[in-house]
Amino acid sequence: MRFMFKTDYEDDIRLFPHSGYVVSYGVLLALLAIAPFVFSSYIVSQLVFVCIYATVGVGLMILTGFTGQASLGHAAFLAIGAYTTAYLQQFNVPFPVYFIAAGLLTGIIGALVGFPALRLQGIYLVIATISFAFIVEEILARWESVTNGNEGMRVKTIQLLGTSVPRDSPAFYFLCLGVLILTIVGTLNLLRSPTGRAFVAIRDSETAARSMGVNVSLYKVKSFAISAGITGLAGCLFAHKLSFISPEMFTLQLSIEFIIVILIGGTFSLHGAVLGAIFIVMIDPFLTYLKDDVPGMVAGVAAAFGAGADRAAHIQNNVAAFASANGLKGAIYGVIIVLFVLFEPLGLYGRWLKIKLFFQLFPLYKRATFKRQKIYVKSERNR
Repeated sequence: MRFMFKTDYEDDIRLFPHSGYVVSYGVLLALLAIAPFVFSSYIVSQLVFVCIYATVGVGLMILTGFTGQASLGHAAFLAIGAYTTAYLQQFNVPFPVYFIAAGLLTGIIGALVGFPALRLQGIYLVIATISFAFIVEEILARWESVTNGNEGMRVKTIQLLGTSVPRDSPAFYFLCLGVLILTIVGTLNLLRSPTGRAFVAIRDSETAARSMGVNVSLYKVKSFAISAGITGLAGCLFAHKLSFISPEMFTLQLSIEFIIVILIGGTFSLHGAVLGAIFIVMIDPFLTYLKDDVPGMVAGVAAAFGAGADRAAHIQNNVAAFASANGLKGAIYGVIIVLFVLFEPLGLYGRWLKIKLFFQLFPLYKRATFKRQKIYVKSERNR
């Protein structure tokens, strides 16, 4: 157990509070570095999606978690970055150029979206971002001269320094991992800067932020622009990983998945964005396992408890039908969101902090450590 005594302002904004963080992150980076040479190509491919989703989660965290501005339109920003990539590739633009262009264009559009959103809050802002997502989806489907409409667009392999970087190669994995690391480090530095502290002040209280001289409108637009720009960079990598993009890939469900990333991972933690991305990426393999393997296992258990062959086959068919039902994925999302909201509003990272606190205080921990705090000040009850 380590106690930190902060004696000056530099201690409060230090990137790594103590050497233990350096060691733990160093070990994690070493494990991630050897991952493509140890695990199968399928697991490495899933890790690539984790990196891409976590990058989007970090961008959304800046807007929603740290500035307090809700958004259900980040799939549209991802689409803008992806289509910018596919369009500029047709003119043989180098990867570094269209990668940066995807982020800049998406950031500019994010700033334009932020201007009308200045007068909106809460559910009205959510509705506005959903409307923006629908508009972008229709533009992608109708602007056939640029986007090729519903037929979609092919995305060619990355050419970097005269070398091809296939989407299933270790080099592409390291590219996505590097973008995620740079995004996280850049966001940490942003949050330690006056801009980041202004974001947090706006989230906590716009009135208090204005009273301290914070230009609320300016920083809200900045937050939208930075969040959208990061998502545009992830959209470039997303397009290369899929190698084909079409408008139906960037639907409202994808935006909801991004919200789930930060909700389940932890709304106020960059670590939570990574944990939430891991959770979202693992949902599809879990559903495949549920559909292909679980019915046979359940039938085998039923047979072991004396069920006849016909009865076991009937049980297997029922379980298989349930596992293959339409909307099961959405139902799982809904149940998990409700459980987290009820029992762990701070997400997986919040639960990890409580577990760490448990071991730090053991055996002097309090039984209420793992319970949701239900004590509020009067102003919070009357909110």
